[in-house]
Amino acid sequence: MTEVNTLVLAGQRAGAKDPLCAEFAVEFKVETPLLGRPMLSWVENALDLAGLTRPYLISGYPKAGEGWIQAGSGSGPADSALIALSEATLPCLMTTGDHPLLTAEMVADFIKKSQDSETDFCVGLAQEEVIQSEYPDTKRTYLRFSDEAVSGCNLFYIANKKGLAALEFWKAAQHLRKQPLKLARKIGVGLGLRYALGRLSLESAFDEAGAKIGIIAKPILLPFAEAAIDVDKVSDHALVSDILRKRGLLDEAP
Repeated sequence: MTEVNTLVLAGQRAGAKDPLCAEFAVEFKVETPLLGRPMLSWVENALDLAGLTRPYLISGYPKAGEGWIQAGSGSGPADSALIALSEATLPCLMTTGDHPLLTAEMVADFIKKSQDSETDFCVGLAQEEVIQSEYPDTKRTYLRFSDEAVSGCNLFYIANKKGLAALEFWKAAQHLRKQPLKLARKIGVGLGLRYALGRLSLESAFDEAGAKIGIIAKPILLPFAEAAIDVDKVSDHALVSDILRKRGLLDEAP
């Protein structure tokens, strides 16, 4: 496996009080306690167990201590990622600080598949049937293509400088993240129409979106339901706490 840098996005949306901060009386979302540990520490431990190289870059959490390098942050996640990676050595794995179910196995699987793809930019996704078979009651946002319904896993692989163009597009379109039809239309009217009619495949969407912005991009399907479960709400916190308990704290660092 080619050595990669790691960036963790840990910021919060400007001007909005995060519900987890309010519920658990913490200043930053990534400090939210999960089984007695800050949420960020679960992410950190997964990266360590995956054998990734310290120090990790972190954006949006100024209190990170030893083993982290503070990166700049912007008005949103895409802007922060661009600022953080503009001077970073690539390739880089990017994830988020609210992903405490992340495991070393997920990280290793995603990086290997991304590197094997030999593309500029990869996005980790989980299929609806994988998620629903394990957690039928969880509510996720799905992108529904002609062949797959998928949910994001907060895992991204930026292979080279060309891959940063995907983040530029994300920055321009991030306000549409919950509106897949409008997002498809932003790439092209024809693409939007095919998505609306259920005639757009997942691979075609990435191929055409990549061509539009001048890169080669690929979706990476992960066989882990938990890869698509992050912690945005108090209800997510309850679900994730239960999952971690069932793991028997096997991911906890010694």
